[in-house]
Amino acid sequence: MSTSPRPEAEPAPLTMGQQFSSFSSVFWISNAMEMVERLAYYGVRAVISVYMVLAIAEGGPEFDHLQKGAIFAAWAAVQSGLPIVTGGYADRYGYKLTVAVSIAIKIAGYLLMAFAVEAGAVFTMGANVGVPGHSATYWSFMTGALLLAAGTAVFKPGIQGIIAHQLNERNDSMGWSLFYQLVNVGGFLGPFLAAWMRLLAWRYVFVACALIVAFNYLLLLTFSEPKSIREAARANEAQVQGLVQRFVGGCRVFADSLIGIMEPRLMAFLVVFSGFWMMFHQLFDLLPNYIDDWVDSRGVMSAVVAPLFGAFGAEVPAEWGGMVPFEWMINLNAGMCMTLAFLVGFLTGKVRSMTAMIAGIMVSAVAIYSLGLSTDGWFILLAIAGFSLGELMASPTKMRYFSALAPPGKKGLYLGYINATGGIGWSLGSILAGSVYEAHGDKVVLARRYLVEQSGLDATTVEEMAKETVLPKLAETVGSTPLEAQALLMETYDPSGVWLGFTLIGVASMIGLVIYDRITAAKLSFGAEANALTLLTFGLSFLTYGFIVPWLYFDYDLGMMAFGGFWAALFGTSMCIWRLEHHYGRATGRAALCAFIAVCTVCSWIAWWPLALAALVVTLALLLVDLAASINAQDEDAGSAAEDTEESAPTKAPSHADGWTVNLPLLGGVVVAGIVLVIGSGAYLWLQ
Repeated sequence: MSTSPRPEAEPAPLTMGQQFSSFSSVFWISNAMEMVERLAYYGVRAVISVYMVLAIAEGGPEFDHLQKGAIFAAWAAVQSGLPIVTGGYADRYGYKLTVAVSIAIKIAGYLLMAFAVEAGAVFTMGANVGVPGHSATYWSFMTGALLLAAGTAVFKPGIQGIIAHQLNERNDSMGWSLFYQLVNVGGFLGPFLAAWMRLLAWRYVFVACALIVAFNYLLLLTFSEPKSIREAARANEAQVQGLVQRFVGGCRVFADSLIGIMEPRLMAFLVVFSGFWMMFHQLFDLLPNYIDDWVDSRGVMSAVVAPLFGAFGAEVPAEWGGMVPFEWMINLNAGMCMTLAFLVGFLTGKVRSMTAMIAGIMVSAVAIYSLGLSTDGWFILLAIAGFSLGELMASPTKMRYFSALAPPGKKGLYLGYINATGGIGWSLGSILAGSVYEAHGDKVVLARRYLVEQSGLDATTVEEMAKETVLPKLAETVGSTPLEAQALLMETYDPSGVWLGFTLIGVASMIGLVIYDRITAAKLSFGAEANALTLLTFGLSFLTYGFIVPWLYFDYDLGMMAFGGFWAALFGTSMCIWRLEHHYGRATGRAALCAFIAVCTVCSWIAWWPLALAALVVTLALLLVDLAASINAQDEDAGSAAEDTEESAPTKAPSHADGWTVNLPLLGGVVVAGIVLVIGSGAYLWLQ
């Protein structure tokens, strides 16, 4: 008589102490490397938004906010987009190598930003020296920022891949929370370093950060590549032995990484969640300028900072003007994340990842709105604290979500994908934020406007005034102190309204995540789910990047709306192209991708509106073809249910051609459409 085997009992959850003891030495060393890298990074990040617009007489390059926004946008695109590819290379060639390369790139970036004026002078024979926002200085600084971004992009998948291989499903929630907490230890120390270095000279901030990140080379020598990672890398490397084969293999990694991010569940999540990151990055890109321009922190200085200095027998630096440095105020964010990440991560580990992310975005949106309610330093600190709590609920949870989502051997690739959601929000948000603050928030810009519009001074004379003399001139004209003149500008132009737009974008992101959660849990067929996610992505991205800001601040500016329309169409098109590849084969999908990229490249040389129109036409065409393919496909998986778990792998797509089969009518239609759009764009350019 036989008996069926008894099912194995599910292992009991680990206690907090057991989870701590389960982490390997490699886990702790790699977290220390991340902490050092973040110390250097946030040392620069905390002050760079103010430094870029600082007057030349005060040691800055005196860029305007549009230039600042463009630098941040390019920085974000590289830093968050490159890991989509470098994650795949880290999986193939090993994580330690990618980390070592990244450190050298970051050092070069810090040093070039430190000496951007001198680098620009090499090409202009010194003509850029002393000129506000000179193009040579601008492009030198931009290059340094992009090197720093590239180094960070290479570093992240490598170090996060090492950490991911040290975790399992029983300790991953605690492990990622510790990672996030140690990240913020570095982020907390960096701004203190920057505050002191800039008192000596602004460039010392960048030089010091270059020296700090170089220390990671010593830590890198203290451990070997973990065995599981070496075996996976060797297995991948065995597929590409010769030089040509290595090149082809590298191209395949690039193409597969690019196509992989277009999977509907991935792309929809990345775009929907990007609204949170648009809010988050304003904490470092916009809030320092806002605090420096408008916030009165004398109460915080007298109650907290001055007594702390006195306790150590020191005096508050006179250069601070009786105010708390903006980087110290913003550092409350890193301080809270450093001290509370472990506790909040433990608590959010008890609920669904999606629930924690939605709640975190809601809390953050309320806090962002609160920044515009008062200019008192204490109130601003309270708003920063509220945002930090929301960040702790939402940000670490996304790493747990994606780590569980990744197939075996692809954690580096998927953890590279996760940076794209921050890149979308940071990059597009920087362009919008730069435009908004330049027009409605910058104190010197508003002071110039007041002198012309209210005081009747000549516009040309006011425009030619040195930046550091504008506010004193306003105070003299209206017969007040500089602080009273600042209050007059606040009352007249209400720059606090800049925070409303980012609040609405955060709310839109929260609602989008709720809809995303309902769609992915609804047990729809693959085609129905993909169509719903495509429409959600298209609509929400246009609302976020093409409607809210033009509606609130620029009287429905068509250029800005076309800008948002293009990105909405681009996201929608990418999801359609992924589905085309799975319906009709690799060659068809990638031919469609190449045609679309070519059209976008040509149109981008002309203007945003033909680019948006071209993207929209291609999106609709591909969506219609894809819908037809979904309806007519004889697929065994039709009607199959999506897994009703938040950490399930993406729904498997029906595949009609796993090889290189080409659907010639579809391919021909895409090529013809591309040719027509290129010719039309060329005609427009010629007529102009």
